[in-house]
Amino acid sequence: MTPGVTAGAKMASMHVAALRFELHVPESRSLKAKRAALRPIIDGLRHRFKVSVAEVDHQDTWQRAAIGVALVSGASRQLETVIAEIERFVANAADVDVIDVGCSYLEED
Repeated sequence: MTPGVTAGAKMASMHVAALRFELHVPESRSLKAKRAALRPIIDGLRHRFKVSVAEVDHQDTWQRAAIGVALVSGASRQLETVIAEIERFVANAADVDVIDVGCSYLEED
């Protein structure tokens, strides 16, 4: 039994998703310029959607970037709505082109 959970208690559902955005930063001529283009996206996602965000790949490449976004919700419909809003936010970001988007879900047992 899980600590703090009484026998027969029903646990609330939890829905978890991880998004990965592969990005092209066409105007970047340095790592500093690339990070300057990514900063508004990363900060905007954190503040607007209250999600965890990190640059997860291509850290040493001037014009490529990959960012990962993790989100948790108590309802699958809410999760899907936020995923769609995040995808629109990144797609409309200035100074970057979205090359690919991947999404993975954590399934409850």
